[in-house]
Amino acid sequence: MLQIEGWKRVLIWTTCAIGLLFALPNGFYSKVETYNDAKDAGTVAMGWPSFLPSGLVNLGLDLRGGAHLLGEVKLAEVYTTRLEGFWPEVRNVLREERSTVGAIRQQDGGEGELRVRIGNPEAIDHAMKIVRTLARPVSSLSGGLTDDIVVSSVGDNLIVTLSEAEKLATDDRTMAQSLEIIRRRVDEAGTREPTIQRQGTERVLIQVPGLGSAQELKDLIGTPALLTFQTVVGQTSNSSGTAGIGNELVQSAENETLYYVLERAPVVTGEDLTDAQPSFDQNGQPAVNFRFNTSGARKFGQYTTDHIGEPFAIVLDNQVISAPTIQSAITGGSGIITGNFDVTESTRLSTLLRAGSLPASLEFLEERTVGPELGQDSIDAGKIACMVGFAAVLIFMAMSYGTFGIFANIALIINVGLIFGLLSMIGATLTLPGIAGIVLTIGMAVDANVLIFERIREELKTAKGPARAIELGYEKALSAIIDANITTFLTAAILFFMGAGPVKGFAITLGLGIITSVFTAIFVTRIMVVIWFEWRKPKTLEV
Repeated sequence: MLQIEGWKRVLIWTTCAIGLLFALPNGFYSKVETYNDAKDAGTVAMGWPSFLPSGLVNLGLDLRGGAHLLGEVKLAEVYTTRLEGFWPEVRNVLREERSTVGAIRQQDGGEGELRVRIGNPEAIDHAMKIVRTLARPVSSLSGGLTDDIVVSSVGDNLIVTLSEAEKLATDDRTMAQSLEIIRRRVDEAGTREPTIQRQGTERVLIQVPGLGSAQELKDLIGTPALLTFQTVVGQTSNSSGTAGIGNELVQSAENETLYYVLERAPVVTGEDLTDAQPSFDQNGQPAVNFRFNTSGARKFGQYTTDHIGEPFAIVLDNQVISAPTIQSAITGGSGIITGNFDVTESTRLSTLLRAGSLPASLEFLEERTVGPELGQDSIDAGKIACMVGFAAVLIFMAMSYGTFGIFANIALIINVGLIFGLLSMIGATLTLPGIAGIVLTIGMAVDANVLIFERIREELKTAKGPARAIELGYEKALSAIIDANITTFLTAAILFFMGAGPVKGFAITLGLGIITSVFTAIFVTRIMVVIWFEWRKPKTLEV
């Protein structure tokens, strides 16, 4: 019999109502956006009822305008930094065997290697064995475990490099850390829904809608903001001087003719920071207050306790911004950074320090600024395309199938609302290809209804009665509908997982459109037909 249980009717209409409710804020985009901004800022949010959903479909770079960058992370720098930090461990274990290996001294090596000369060349094999005890296991591509370092020798020089498995693991960690830090910096600046994705092995795609220029974005995320606290060995005014093995020559930020000789291995780094806030020093000049985590506070406190009366350098992005003398032990885990910067610079510095330092430098290969006017043109063109396609489908269905076509048109309107409701619920970003996906969905949405209505026409010719014809029409068209939509959905899934950027946007709207189309065709139009049939009780059907 042609009937639908009461609980199914309630479930179908409830699903439609919830989907349309979540899509509602997009009809009042500016008002809801202002409400959300005020809510995020912690101020009084007005202009939109708080009991209604306030999720919006985020507009992509090509619709809203903004900045686009493609950057390459210099992964090789991390290898060198990693091995420089490994030197103290190597030095300590070899010192314990000094009677056998002799004097040890760090040498200048090639990029990505740590080179140590030992005083007794005959003990080089013993020294290699000792250093290998510092190796840690790491998973290899074959699924087994291998050491994270490779120890070799050339004459009286012991050479330590990272293994290939460790380099691959380091690359993954570095890229994940870079993506997270870039995301933090962009979020700290208060921008909306950025797109930050890894591309290939060492590239990062960054798109920030609503930002004024690509240069502004570069200034925000391109600065390494690498903060270190290092031991001062000496000072010089000669930039071409040699710092010595294990040391480095760093220019003063306040005096271009002054250079500091610093120990390369830092006492504490910016990774140990937990907070940084703009403030003012005792002279009323802009400064930055900082606080260490437990580990950083312990190391900083121990160092300042052991080196009272000695200078230490605060180094930011390879420039000494301050080199104060330690007056007393600093055990509270907090301090202040002073320098020649204004309020804007101190605010920006604190933002960068809170977000963390990039593990490696970032080289920008491509940059674009998309103006909001171009984005508005895309929106207007998308609206026109949607309305033209929508109107053509509505007219065709009404003229071809009469009352049943009107039911299909109502379901199509609900379908588009459900698409926007789902996009709002998952926080998706709508791009120009995404609009193309919606336009394609509008055209495809009535396919299922066409199959059903044509099948009902065929069943009416067997004179089984209108109720039975409708029932058989939905039953026998179901397999064709599912087959057609599953293949299209699989194509959308492949586009999503294999594609990037705009292709993903198209795949998302196409995939969601398929789900909502099947739902509205199989359930929504059917419940409308059943309600109409129960009300009119027609003896014949005009499909």
